[in-house]
Amino acid sequence: MAPPNDDNTAAEVDEDPTPKRHISRVDSVGTVSASLLTYASIQALQPDLIINAGTAGGLKAKSASIGDVFLASHVAFHDRRNPLPKRDIYCIGLRQAFSTPNLAKELNLKVCKLSTGNSLDMSPQDAAGINANDATVKDMEGAAVAYVSDLMKVPTIFLKAVTDIVDGDKPTAEEFLQNLATVTAALDQAASQVIDFINGKTLSDL
Repeated sequence: MAPPNDDNTAAEVDEDPTPKRHISRVDSVGTVSASLLTYASIQALQPDLIINAGTAGGLKAKSASIGDVFLASHVAFHDRRNPLPKRDIYCIGLRQAFSTPNLAKELNLKVCKLSTGNSLDMSPQDAAGINANDATVKDMEGAAVAYVSDLMKVPTIFLKAVTDIVDGDKPTAEEFLQNLATVTAALDQAASQVIDFINGKTLSDL
């Protein structure tokens, strides 16, 4: 228990010992946090493989539906724009995910391209970038994880479950919140199946 305040009112007690990063208590969303956490995790754990599992927006134009779980074949950024020579290629940062054909076949996972940006919504400029990346799903972390894992030479796979249709009729935030609990349960099940499949295998078996 925390001691009482000087005015004899009880102090707020936070039973969660996890350090809070910000008063908003929003977990580490976005590319900056994803990069830092990926680097720190690789340094601390020295993993043979990274699984980046999370939610994503899907594109109706690419036949994505709420609850679909995708395995990303490629990842790239859609909101880093710099038209100077070669800077555009660097900013887009297209990278191939670790290839897992046996995993995709065994678990009957849909395979697609993933595009990453720092906003939940989709501006016209972002939409153009996502379209240029030929992406079916968009998230806020994947390409940043890919950037760091590529630098550190750690193979990475990306598992993304669709919570909202970014080119649909409903407001993105509303649809995201409406479907989050159901879709994360589906993602949890898919991630468990992926881990079970990987367990005991070599990377070449995947």
